Amino acid sequence: MRENGAVTSTPNRKALELFAPIAPNYERWAAVLSLGQDPRWRTSMVAGLKLPPQAMVLDVAAGTGAITRLLEARGARVVAFDQSIEMLGVARRRGATAVRGTAEHLPFPDASFDCLTFGYLLRYVDPAAAMRELVRVLRPGGEIGMVEFGRPRGIWGPLWWLYTRLVLPIAGATLSSGWREVGSFLGPSIDAFYRQFPRDRLAEVWRSAGLVDVRVARCSLGGGLIMWARKA
Repeated sequence: MRENGAVTSTPNRKALELFAPIAPNYERWAAVLSLGQDPRWRTSMVAGLKLPPQAMVLDVAAGTGAITRLLEARGARVVAFDQSIEMLGVARRRGATAVRGTAEHLPFPDASFDCLTFGYLLRYVDPAAAMRELVRVLRPGGEIGMVEFGRPRGIWGPLWWLYTRLVLPIAGATLSSGWREVGSFLGPSIDAFYRQFPRDRLAEVWRSAGLVDVRVARCSLGGGLIMWARKA
């Protein structure tokens, strides 16, 4: 596993603290606690990409490699990139080519990849700076895809709030102290990000980073957000 020795920011350190303890069973319980939606969102995001044959893809914030494996199943050559050695260790044991580092300082030359994906990243970084760095390593015309939590509207908003503030922390606590911390953190983190970067503003951040043809899909009553775009 190669490493990039960039300095870790405070939000990145928080992510490291949260996810290191839950790496061994992350995918299983992420699927359960999201009521089966997380795997659906990842699959939909990958399905929406136009991958050239034998595409070279960078999967940023790859975690344990769930998106990496979906890309590989489509014939892509994938580099799984994450700052967590624990999460990447799981990905590597499942066959991934793993590189450790931070999304703000990618250790790759300009225009290295045909496609780039990431999941649940932007809440832990400066979104504008991170998007510029992600776009830098993407080849002109290459596609980028993202999976993130959304914020349901209307009648579903209060129900989502109750689930993330009450049910999720309690359910996480029944699994482990690590999952209790994640369950307590996610709801406020998602709300804070959504207030600062609602869908239209986030799309503008992408365009400012050099992306065009931005497409947005709200999934699972708005609980999931998938975005795609192309480098100009």
